[in-house]
Amino acid sequence: MSLNKVRVRFAPSPTGPLHMGGVRTALYNYLFAKKNNGTFILRIEDTDQNRFVEGAQDYILNSFKWCGITPDEGPGIGGNYGPYVQSERKDMYQEYAQRLIQSEHAYYAFDTSEELTKMRDEAKKMGMPNWQYNGVSRVNMRNSLTLPKSEVEKLIENKEPYVIRMKMPRNEDVRFEDEIRGWVVVNTNNLDDKVLYKSDGMPTYHLANIVDDHAMEISHVIRGEEWLPSAPLHVLLYDAFNWERPQFAHLPLLLKPDGNGKLSKRDGDRLGFPVFPLDWTTSDGELYSGYKEKGYFPEAFINMLAFLGWNPGTQQELFNLEELCEAFGLNRVSKGGAKFDPEKTRWFQQQYIRATKNEKLAELLADKFPSSLTNDQKVTICSLMKERATFADDIIKDGVYLYEKPTSFDEKVLSKKWKDNTASLIEQWIEILKEIKSFTSENIEADFKAFLEKNQLGFGAVLLPFRILVTGVGAGPGMFDISEFLGKEEVLDRIEKGLVQIERIKNEA
Repeated sequence: MSLNKVRVRFAPSPTGPLHMGGVRTALYNYLFAKKNNGTFILRIEDTDQNRFVEGAQDYILNSFKWCGITPDEGPGIGGNYGPYVQSERKDMYQEYAQRLIQSEHAYYAFDTSEELTKMRDEAKKMGMPNWQYNGVSRVNMRNSLTLPKSEVEKLIENKEPYVIRMKMPRNEDVRFEDEIRGWVVVNTNNLDDKVLYKSDGMPTYHLANIVDDHAMEISHVIRGEEWLPSAPLHVLLYDAFNWERPQFAHLPLLLKPDGNGKLSKRDGDRLGFPVFPLDWTTSDGELYSGYKEKGYFPEAFINMLAFLGWNPGTQQELFNLEELCEAFGLNRVSKGGAKFDPEKTRWFQQQYIRATKNEKLAELLADKFPSSLTNDQKVTICSLMKERATFADDIIKDGVYLYEKPTSFDEKVLSKKWKDNTASLIEQWIEILKEIKSFTSENIEADFKAFLEKNQLGFGAVLLPFRILVTGVGAGPGMFDISEFLGKEEVLDRIEKGLVQIERIKNEA
């Protein structure tokens, strides 16, 4: 096998919804592949059948589709190295486990779960809470290294349950170079004899992972930091098979906003933000919210994720997927954990909504606008509201006064800005508005400034009450733009009726 061509994989387990940390791992693999004219593979690692969750694989595929991450090979896509679901490759792993037995890099272990529990309990009583099945303890266990060969053969012949364990060498330094962390050295005395092949006839992650990466000619293994402790075992397995190792790169953890610990699946809704790309409902009806359903654009989500552990080395922060592919490199991925910042995530979304064409926003919101509005009106509302919006739905919610008369007024603004002479000033402003023949934003603004100058008034004396009467709220797009959109007749009607309502409110107070 030659590792000259870049081939990378994302290999999730279908044990639940895909966490945003998993999406980031997939994204970095995808970006690395595209940057190097390589191949990005999706492989489903479902060897742990006890933890399999119905619908999880579809969730992974749907998440990728929403994010715009398209595998070159994988389930439902095809490729020359399939099948791409490990349970469909089940029959091939036993051969490799046997090969390790024959080369004396692995052995049969017949210990029952009760025997293992008893050994752990006894170790705890002796002050050894972290007992391991390793080069020292294996001599006291029931395995093919301690039992006579004839007994081993008889146990296998009688179909006694067994696992196959890695025979970890004693006191050897395992060395490998990580693309992000540099040289990593671990002594085998700190490693246990991991199970490679289970009694149910399925390989563990460790064996299946190595065999599949070799069979699929994976050149770079780019995965989360949580797999770093397993890397020495994987290196030893490559060496045991006399296979060329891929390059390893272990990505930094995603941390909680306060930096205190890994961002977990349950942190999101508890802290007020999603940690999944799409909504996920558990079998018992518990809902975990997703970025898509919260209103985030996939482009904003991907841009945010890319910056959680990587930076381009420039001041640029906004990248589309194609630009990320061009800029990405493992040499600029950090070693330290990346703190998730929900406010920065909202900032990315705001930038993307502002950059979206008004026509596109109007199309996205078409079903949410009143049917009485024309398409041109919808487009104009989007142009007026998007600078202050975070999500597309904010345009509808916060811009309701652009298609409905206000039914209430911001009481805080009224109490601060509505003075004894305000009504009189507004009535004078009404007369000026009536005389404007071409009711454009420019003409309204020019006459408004002339009115203020003539009466030696500040902007706040009239503009905020004017806004409250027309919109009901104390902030928003430019009032002259709003007025042009609504038209003279509607603006005058709102002001006149609003004055009556506010005077009633003042009298009742």
